[in-house]
Amino acid sequence: MKLLSVAVPCYNSQDYMEHCIQTLLSGGEDVEILIVDDGSTDNTGKIADRLQQRYPAMVRVIHQENAGHGGAVMTGLRNATGLYFKVVDSDDWVDEDAFSRVLWRLHMLTEAGSPIDLMVCNYVYDKVDAGRKRAIRYAHALPEDRILTWDDVGRFRKWENLLMHAMIYRTAVLRQSGLDLPKHTFYVDNLYCSVPLACVQKLYYMNVNLYHYYIGREGQSVQEDTMIRRIDQQIRVNKLMMEQVDVEHIPHPRQRQTILNYHAIITAVTSILLIVGGTPEHLAKKRELWAYIRENYPWEYRKLRYGFFGIGLHLPGGIVGRKIDILAYRVANRIFSFN
Repeated sequence: MKLLSVAVPCYNSQDYMEHCIQTLLSGGEDVEILIVDDGSTDNTGKIADRLQQRYPAMVRVIHQENAGHGGAVMTGLRNATGLYFKVVDSDDWVDEDAFSRVLWRLHMLTEAGSPIDLMVCNYVYDKVDAGRKRAIRYAHALPEDRILTWDDVGRFRKWENLLMHAMIYRTAVLRQSGLDLPKHTFYVDNLYCSVPLACVQKLYYMNVNLYHYYIGREGQSVQEDTMIRRIDQQIRVNKLMMEQVDVEHIPHPRQRQTILNYHAIITAVTSILLIVGGTPEHLAKKRELWAYIRENYPWEYRKLRYGFFGIGLHLPGGIVGRKIDILAYRVANRIFSFN
């Protein structure tokens, strides 16, 4: 069994995928790299096959008909043989020194008979034309370098949301959680982060900048105009997050609050994008989303609607209130560079 399986979903990734794979190869034969060629029409498949031929002990290529990011991640998970599992998008990469340290720690924990459910590391926003890179760290909420239970976890700040880039799950936890990412749908990483988190009991945080998250490539799914065009997919994922995790009945209060905060942030993102979209149809979809939550998840609705984000997203004054929301969103985006 490998120590770590890394799924690399690739769709028309010929221009940047090799850099991603080369950084993962630095991990040596403890690492299984699963390149999922998701129906690419360029040279992605040929590049993947060449890498597999050159590194047969580490690289395995899976060619499939296009199923979207979620379908590619699920293919990787089904084929993974590693004790742990991570997703690295083909236009991102890992810091090789940090990767070596993370693998060593996972190996030590495993050898000691103390496998964990979730390893958390920092990620870095690598934004096009940005003068500086910004690392998202979790030391405020997670004590470093020791096995944690939810009793040890503090409160995450609003900008410290756990993203896919920060997470290495134990493969069995992902499978036991019932995670099932929909095909041909963007933003399923929100499900990947929140659904298995309800099954996590033991965590570990390493304060290293492992993952480099590239932002700014033309047409990237997290660009604001792209997200507004695909808002129906964002709404779908927002609803699926609530359908797949019964937050109200998660027994540990800190675990429950962490997942509830995640839902609050994603619902806020969906809502602000609809406000920025600004058409009567967009605003109607915002009302429909909140009505859906109120009708189907009344406990969670009360928590979200009268929490920090919910109050801000329902300011009185119609157009004036929406302008305040948009201004706050622009300022936050300028500071935190999230798209």
